[in-house]
Amino acid sequence: MSYTSRHRYENYFLDPEDEISKKLPKEILFRIFSYLDVVSLCRCAQVSKYWNLLALDGSNWQKIDLFDFQRDIEGPVIENISQRCGGFLKLLSLKGCQSVGDQSIRTLAQHCHNIEYLDLSDCKRITDLAIQSLSKHCPKLSIVYLESCVNISDCSLKAISDGCSSLTEINISWCDSVTENGVEALARGCHKIKKFSSKGCKQVNDRAVICLATYCPNIEVLNLHSCDSITDISIQKISEKCLNLRQLCVSKCAQLSDQTLIALAQHNPLLNTLEVAGCHQFTDLGFQALGKNCKYLERMDLEECNQITDLTLAHLATGCPSLEKLTLSHCELITDDGIRQLAAGSCAAESLSVLELDNCPLITDATLDHLISCHNLQRIELYDCQLITRSAIGRLKNHLPNIKVHAYFAPVTPPPTTGGPRPRYCRCCEIL
Repeated sequence: MSYTSRHRYENYFLDPEDEISKKLPKEILFRIFSYLDVVSLCRCAQVSKYWNLLALDGSNWQKIDLFDFQRDIEGPVIENISQRCGGFLKLLSLKGCQSVGDQSIRTLAQHCHNIEYLDLSDCKRITDLAIQSLSKHCPKLSIVYLESCVNISDCSLKAISDGCSSLTEINISWCDSVTENGVEALARGCHKIKKFSSKGCKQVNDRAVICLATYCPNIEVLNLHSCDSITDISIQKISEKCLNLRQLCVSKCAQLSDQTLIALAQHNPLLNTLEVAGCHQFTDLGFQALGKNCKYLERMDLEECNQITDLTLAHLATGCPSLEKLTLSHCELITDDGIRQLAAGSCAAESLSVLELDNCPLITDATLDHLISCHNLQRIELYDCQLITRSAIGRLKNHLPNIKVHAYFAPVTPPPTTGGPRPRYCRCCEIL
């Protein structure tokens, strides 16, 4: 082998660490690694000892999302990550990691005292002990998700109140043991809360919501879905105190009446999302007030608000030019004329992209003809709209070729027999 060939051969198999150290300064590699996700960092760590040292440096692990590995993550993994990252770690998502328990979170709290964002949703082994450790060691915690952590109680909210005064967002949805006492303690200690969700927490009542309104006036997003003891009194207090309210969900809070909508219209002109599915007492009167004063509404879910009529659509059409998504499923009094007014409104031509009309029995093909002018309409739901035909859907698609139409056409019911022997099988059996 000639000298030149041998030289090339040796360079080809040169230690990659030497090559890297010559060509890329450590600072540049650090900068590159800072943009990589967990998987990419772990792959880089296998290239060489030098890359391993740099890739696993705690400064590269400030944001970690382990949701994609939830089935594989065991407690010791979290403990190792915590010790390696230390004070660098600011964001950690353990959503769905059901093998993670209190000991892992204790280790995390002791080593990662600068953490600001923590998602423990569906970590069903987590108890109040873990949250108490976080409260003690992590004063910078500002966003915490505890959705479906079924062992969490008022003790956790009291601990967060005592140790995490910088909290701005918390989700305790489906934490069945949380009561108004825990929410009150949280509100008294965490005045900076902007986003609060307690979906499915049956023990969160008017007193809890009034405490939120009193002590947390900066709330912008509030989700009380299925907190079914809530009444107008507490939502009126929220509307009066939380003037920056932008998103409100009170779906399945069936005790609410038009007084809630009128209060929102009076005090919360910045409201852009309203979810009131299953609020059976709401009528056209309440939505008339919203249409007059809430000009920035973009998304509305009115499913099963079965007292509203075409008048509600007339008010929304003239008063809500930014409306993008509207759900009217099971609003059984809505007719073609209401859709006509909606389609002629200011929102239709520019904004409306999703319209859900499932189980609206009075709408016919005329509704789809009216919607042809809604050029931005991307999806329409028509399940169990018995008076809609395939031909009308075809015409709509001809004008809006990119639209997604979700509809179901049941088999035609055979006419009743007028005489002769009773058929052995019904039409359904023949089809099967």
